[in-house]
Amino acid sequence: MSQFTHLHLHTQYSLLDGAIRVKDLFSKVHDLGMNTVAVTDHGNMFGAIDLYTEAKAHDTKLIFGCETYVASSDRHDRTNRRNYHLILLAKDDVGYQNLTYLNSMGYLEGFYYNPRIDKTILREHSEGLIGLSACLGGEIAQTLEKNGVAAAEEVAKEYASMFAPGDFYLELMPTPTPEQNTLNGELVRMGRKLGIPLVATNDCHYVNQSDAQAHDVLMAIQTGKSLKDEKRLKHVVDSYYMKSPTEMDAHFKDVPEAIENTAAIASRCNVKLKLDQT
Repeated sequence: MSQFTHLHLHTQYSLLDGAIRVKDLFSKVHDLGMNTVAVTDHGNMFGAIDLYTEAKAHDTKLIFGCETYVASSDRHDRTNRRNYHLILLAKDDVGYQNLTYLNSMGYLEGFYYNPRIDKTILREHSEGLIGLSACLGGEIAQTLEKNGVAAAEEVAKEYASMFAPGDFYLELMPTPTPEQNTLNGELVRMGRKLGIPLVATNDCHYVNQSDAQAHDVLMAIQTGKSLKDEKRLKHVVDSYYMKSPTEMDAHFKDVPEAIENTAAIASRCNVKLKLDQT
């Protein structure tokens, strides 16, 4: 039986980007034979209570997470809008408190087009958190593309140093594009060279593959563009759905530790909220 758990997933709370409705998420998790799922909405945890309540109703463990925006410089800087994506997952109560704090500071101190944190505040509040290197928008991927392997390795080592030993992972995705395939190969090589563990995710934005068109409409609304505009921001493939463990196993058959590590991470993330207390 596969050990795969989804650790990078966007719900309706990833506003005008995530097309996974809360009421559908946990039914799909059950249909896939899974009992744990992480939710990592873009720059917010607006859905935390809603998701936690629904997860309990479906006897499913929810891993609290967020796909944060890390400013390329100081979070207070309002002249440079460049930022990088980073997945954060809460292991325990301290991690949950740090995650909510970082989210709040992203809005209160770092908001510039997006709610941003920076490496200083991340390093100060990384206790209880697991970090994943995210997608092509992550700093390691961006540095690899623009500045080469050596520079990307330095960035990877910097991120690994921000978390407890073994709590930062290089994220592999099965997206069938040349850019992602190249990145996967480089990350596998980098991880084995630097001793940074690998993890498999699918950056889920919709439940089923057949939902890709509806998600495309959502992205067009987000960017204020016509569906006929070929230059608009869009996903070029229809693979950002909740893949089954079997599908993920097949894609990463040559990197089985990336699948195994999803289960290892899931077993270490155990946040239980105390609700309805006065």
